[in-house]
Amino acid sequence: MEQNFNAIFNCFISIFLCFFLSVAYLASIHVWNSPYSRDHPTTIKKRFISAFVMLFIAPCFLYAGLNKEILEKVPFLEILGLKTQGLCQAIFMPLFLTMILFLGPISMELYSGLSKLYTEEMYWLSNVTNLIWIRNHIAAPLSEEFTYRSCMLPLLLQCFPPTTAVVISPLFFGVAHFHHMRERIKYMGMDFNTALKISCFQFVYTTIFGMYSAYIFYRTGHFISLFIVHAFCNHMGFPEIMELNSYKRNKKIIITSLYFIGFIAWCFLLKPLTEPSWYYNIPKWYEV
Repeated sequence: MEQNFNAIFNCFISIFLCFFLSVAYLASIHVWNSPYSRDHPTTIKKRFISAFVMLFIAPCFLYAGLNKEILEKVPFLEILGLKTQGLCQAIFMPLFLTMILFLGPISMELYSGLSKLYTEEMYWLSNVTNLIWIRNHIAAPLSEEFTYRSCMLPLLLQCFPPTTAVVISPLFFGVAHFHHMRERIKYMGMDFNTALKISCFQFVYTTIFGMYSAYIFYRTGHFISLFIVHAFCNHMGFPEIMELNSYKRNKKIIITSLYFIGFIAWCFLLKPLTEPSWYYNIPKWYEV
């Protein structure tokens, strides 16, 4: 009975630390109380500082909540997903898997000619000096994945089955996006109901993405995989499905088919391409 109580108590502590870590992350963003919108250069620069500071604060929550027996047997950096073994696979394979999922949107970019931009030097030069691009493709994926996956998922894995941990973890990530409601109302002039609907929709797809990201981390054990996949998904954005209506019938059928083919192929390849042995992720630390 005492063992059951200790197990329940440890799970409560893990969930509490995850919740408090999520609150700390949001507080670090809003501590500046900027009078400008989230896309204003001043706001972005201040939030860069918050993201940088959280890279050092978030691991403290994980270290405090981890079972000490685990810390004695497994390097802390490895638990965070910061390791070199299997690094090459971790960089390319989850990205390739995600590109398969986005086969439909990628084909739309190829058809429209938008993909030609990626071969132009000025495209990259203008982006690397664009604060919004840096936020969306570097700062946000780096700080969010490190906080919500690298530092939260291990806390949950030590007391929940992997499937449960993968499902619970993204809820903190999804709920955190509700803070955008305030900015939509204050700076974009939206009414409360419209801002709420958009935030609810954002909650759904960020939670689904969070599950995917958590699953990748659980399977590969590499933080770099999360960072690259998140950056790629931020670049692609939510698929512009309604744009298909502007295409001619034959082209519409082909691209719609590619949407389904990409999704079906992704379902079949999800497990094989994240096989832990490819990433030297066996035995897993939480099985120690």
